Amino acid sequence: MRPRFLTVLLVLLATLSTVSPQAFARVKLITLPVRQRVEIQLDHPQATLVEEERIVPLVKGVNQVDFSWANTQIDPNTILFRVLPRPADESKPLDVKVLSVSYPPNENALVWQVASDGSGSARVRISYLLGNLTKSFNYRAVATNDERTLVLSQYIRLQNFANEEFGSTGLWAGFGTHFLKAIGINETKQMLMEKYEQVPIKKTYTASTQEFGYLDRPQNKLTIPMHYVLKNNKANQMGKAPLQFGKVRIFQDDGRGSTAFIGEDWGQFTPLQDEMRLYVGTAQDVVVVRTIEKNEQKRVAGNLYNREVIVKFEIENFKDRAITLDVAENVRAVRNEVSSDNGRDVEWVIGPQTTFPDGIDQQRSTFDKVVLHTDLPARGADGKAKKVVHKLHLIMKNEW
Repeated sequence: MRPRFLTVLLVLLATLSTVSPQAFARVKLITLPVRQRVEIQLDHPQATLVEEERIVPLVKGVNQVDFSWANTQIDPNTILFRVLPRPADESKPLDVKVLSVSYPPNENALVWQVASDGSGSARVRISYLLGNLTKSFNYRAVATNDERTLVLSQYIRLQNFANEEFGSTGLWAGFGTHFLKAIGINETKQMLMEKYEQVPIKKTYTASTQEFGYLDRPQNKLTIPMHYVLKNNKANQMGKAPLQFGKVRIFQDDGRGSTAFIGEDWGQFTPLQDEMRLYVGTAQDVVVVRTIEKNEQKRVAGNLYNREVIVKFEIENFKDRAITLDVAENVRAVRNEVSSDNGRDVEWVIGPQTTFPDGIDQQRSTFDKVVLHTDLPARGADGKAKKVVHKLHLIMKNEW
């Protein structure tokens, strides 16, 4: 059964003296005032705000306005009733005031006592939080054949399981396009919110034992995931609003007038000026072999010692173009790998035998994570890759 939203019982106090108290039981009218306007606010992640306006006929004196619903998850503690001001150009606007509100027992209903200084109509706004009317976001990304730019389309998906239909309704997610749509019962609607053209792509290749593990553990070959990195700012054709969490389906122009599906990932919430990273597969033509070349400890005093660890990376790029490889190591995980976890954070410095030319990435490194970069040349004309060898030298201080 559909919820029934607004019925109006008009009670004229001038007749109270001639009618017995038993005659004032609640009466619900069959004809409901038509909604004049509905707005649904979707900006809160876990609550949906509905505001509806109706024109209600009033008589002079006190009127009872009855708001009732059934089989609909309206939160009764959030219902607000407001009488909107009449236009200033009206010859004699009504003076309308809300006197009180009551809750009929064992019913999903509210009753407001509304006083009017004359007979006529009043525009009222009723707002409430409604359950089972939810939204989610998803994206479609289409990269160019050279993977330099992409087109990112952002969609909002609305699912209405609230057991109520809405006619022409304003929909707004707190940013982006304001939609005017009808919403049926049990209906799912998907709408295009934004389309970002020519968004620059930074394609990254990452070697991280702790985050991505080994592709071939017996040969110490690391898994090398690839990501498209998009920066959410105006300089990169975006920056209109934070990007919401949602699934991203990723395609690439195949160079023949069509697109090929290359994968999907969950795009994380991305504030302005931040980056969204999208996984696009594992690089099979970038080989990284990681080994522990040195693991020594030197006594400092008592049972304290310094531990020196050298992690060696042998890298080959079989692609036909040069790339940059990001290398990340968690220092505490390295200590656990060569020794044991004593429960303490690691006090460490970079040793002089580190060979990465630019040193550590100060912006992306943390108190226990080292991020470095190395440029890799394209494979030769004979198809062979030049092996590049780099070392990370860590000195862990005051271990026991």
